[in-house]
Amino acid sequence: MRQAFVYDAVRTPFGRYGGALAGARPDDLAGFVIEQQVRRAPRLDPAQIDDVMLGNANGAGEDNRNVARMAVLLAGLPVTVPAVTLNRLCGSALEAAIQGARAIESGDAEVVIAGGVESMSRAPWVVPKPERGFPAGNLEMVSTTLGWRLTNNRMHPDWTVSMGEGSERLRERFGISRERQDEFALRSHRLAHEAWESGHYDDLVVSYTGPGAGQEPLARDEPIRPSGTLAKLASLKPSFRPDGTITAANASPLTDGASAALLGSEAAADLTGLQPLARVAGRAAVANEPQYFGYAPVEAANKALERSGITWADVSAVELNEAFAAQSLACVDAWKVDEEIVNAWGGAIAVGHPLGASGTRVLGTLARRLRAENARWGVAAICIGVGQGLAMVLENTEAGG
Repeated sequence: MRQAFVYDAVRTPFGRYGGALAGARPDDLAGFVIEQQVRRAPRLDPAQIDDVMLGNANGAGEDNRNVARMAVLLAGLPVTVPAVTLNRLCGSALEAAIQGARAIESGDAEVVIAGGVESMSRAPWVVPKPERGFPAGNLEMVSTTLGWRLTNNRMHPDWTVSMGEGSERLRERFGISRERQDEFALRSHRLAHEAWESGHYDDLVVSYTGPGAGQEPLARDEPIRPSGTLAKLASLKPSFRPDGTITAANASPLTDGASAALLGSEAAADLTGLQPLARVAGRAAVANEPQYFGYAPVEAANKALERSGITWADVSAVELNEAFAAQSLACVDAWKVDEEIVNAWGGAIAVGHPLGASGTRVLGTLARRLRAENARWGVAAICIGVGQGLAMVLENTEAGG
């Protein structure tokens, strides 16, 4: 079987809910990163892109009707370039990268753009259709921004708890304190700020200048707060339980944004004019009890490593999407890895978590980190609502030593 490689990755800065990117439609955000990804490949003829695969979690508003295809057209790519939208909730963009890599390895494709998009600011309210015309009572509007909606009452009630409540149950199971969660959140903001100041994101993030950008285009991730203190975080009220530990500060914020990665075969180096950043060495998808969704990356990463033929002792870099500090710490503890190798450029608690875009955000950051740190092996992992997890293993084949 052929090998698949990550050649490049790019994303917009992530904007706060109702913030700098709230005026941008999700199809425009997605079209922008596709256009940028093509521009960054000096020899790539857009007509040679075999497929565009984008993740999107909500799909209830302007991102409906296959937002990937809409984005291809808005990006100005030839109408002959196909596109598909994938939904594995928070793991949608990483699922796109996994499927793109499989297409390359099987020989079905040479070049694939994989990525994802989400505008949580613009996710609409929906009203279910009545079972018969002209009902006498009222109908309730339901927000599609995050979490369960229009739930089937046949579902077990433990399965449909909010993600915050599920994370409270997870931290109870593993004895993760409020103070430790707050410290992890502060670390995420500090490292994200330091990474921006050090220039680590300069080649990974492009200021959004597309439709709805506003007069001053967003140049950096909007949610980062480098001046926080443990005392400030400790003063915040719990968000999901009166006696809980999870707050707005130790959970990822609602955000808007898009990301993309350029995947290709070994032959794609000539087609794109780029050299690969990393080889796709392994991947895995797993599932567990829906209320413990935050723990699913543990087994996903373990399986991906096994399929790659390596162990945690070989891993030098981990990019784990920080949905909540509690679930991130549960995963890190289970893997028994040094916390210092996890999210060294900050994580989703600081930069944000636009659901459908986060998968290729962690993948692209991992590929760049492996090169910047001259490290060989890395893991990208993400938890997914309703009890799933995804992971990919990358190898920097140019690493010394």
